[in-house]
Amino acid sequence: MTFETTRRQMFKSAGLGIGATLLTPTLDRLAAQAAGVQRAPRRVVFVMQSNGMNPRHITPAEVRAPVDRENRPTNDAVYEHSLADATLPEAIDPLTPFKNRLTLVRGLSGRIALSDHSANHGALGCCPAGRGPMLQTIDSALSEALPGTFSHIALGMPPNPGTSMVYAYSASGPGRAVPIVCSPDLAFRSIFGSVAEGAGRAAFDRRTNLLGFMADDVRRSRDALAAPERPMFDQYLESFETLRDRQRELVARADVLRRQAPRLGERQTSSVSSVILEAQFEIAAATLIAGLTNVVTLTSGGGGQNFGKYPAFGILDLHGIGHGASYGGRTFEQCFVELRRLHTRLIADLARRLDAVREGNGTMLDNTVIVYLSDSGEGHHPSLYEWPMALLGNMGGRLKTGGRYVQFPRYRSPNHRTTASLYLSLLHAAGRPRDRFGIADPGLRDVDQSGPLAEILA
Repeated sequence: MTFETTRRQMFKSAGLGIGATLLTPTLDRLAAQAAGVQRAPRRVVFVMQSNGMNPRHITPAEVRAPVDRENRPTNDAVYEHSLADATLPEAIDPLTPFKNRLTLVRGLSGRIALSDHSANHGALGCCPAGRGPMLQTIDSALSEALPGTFSHIALGMPPNPGTSMVYAYSASGPGRAVPIVCSPDLAFRSIFGSVAEGAGRAAFDRRTNLLGFMADDVRRSRDALAAPERPMFDQYLESFETLRDRQRELVARADVLRRQAPRLGERQTSSVSSVILEAQFEIAAATLIAGLTNVVTLTSGGGGQNFGKYPAFGILDLHGIGHGASYGGRTFEQCFVELRRLHTRLIADLARRLDAVREGNGTMLDNTVIVYLSDSGEGHHPSLYEWPMALLGNMGGRLKTGGRYVQFPRYRSPNHRTTASLYLSLLHAAGRPRDRFGIADPGLRDVDQSGPLAEILA
């Protein structure tokens, strides 16, 4: 029996109605599995936090990599250390359950994107920061290699109250910025609202439970599946239930904040920043699990000095902590660690969600890599002599990210490498190899800036 025959039978027995648009990718995967056709799409998720990433935040205490007094790498050869017996720093401790799937990367420079506070499109594009995108960014390039119903989903936390979109990080080409949706409600309606509209459901209420529209289709679809395929479909349904609960929670909190406006003043909107970020991660998980996209970008900040605010943590001035200011009795370092833990907790939650969904002989996480970095490299005012990153997952075995700390040679060393080579590694892993990405650093004329990283690409 062919895959197409199995697929037709499944759709016929399911009797899909308005849910066809969203259920099709998942039922395609299940039909392929039933027909013995293994389809394990590769996925990439970028998580970008503003205001720099202190290299110490991703360096376990057990690591003895050579650095100078400014904590810059001084090694001339690649330094590696196993994470098996290492304790992750407090800032990224939430990632500990995935330590054996994690690679912490230091020493890759990105000075071509040097700027005051944010590299903007240069962070993912390996090009000068400028005032607009000069080139296609890596997330957009990967979306062409890993196509989905939505080629690329870009979601973020509003850097300022009322901001619904930012255009600072992603681009499909020169001068073509990709909007990052900073409103969970807008993201929800943009991604999932088409089901209701396509079915002629006028005036789709933004607080409507999507499963209310899909309930009949969901029941018929699940009943039509063979018993072995039902657990995976249950995970798909759970993602929408979680999304529904998060949508309700977000609406409820917004109402409370509006009633408290006289007391909260201008902080009313910005005080839900962390809640909005959590909602965006939930939407990202739902789109990935539903099979609607294979490339997601999640941002916390909006380029330049638009770092965002976290009143829920008592932190209103991220520019201040970048310059050493204390907040609420905490040092600037303690503030940074607390915010880093928020982001790594959300990354760990996303990883758990993907790891709970069976796919082929493994899970969705087995076929995914999550790349965590900052839009301004190693600091509030970066030098970009290195750009610390954390990679979780190996894209179906195509990357070597199994519990390692890897520090690449110092800037201008003959063996030095740049962030462009890491991005080239991702493109090779995605099946779209190329030798160059972005714009070469003119300060590294005698250094090979082409090709992927042998230490990362399997």
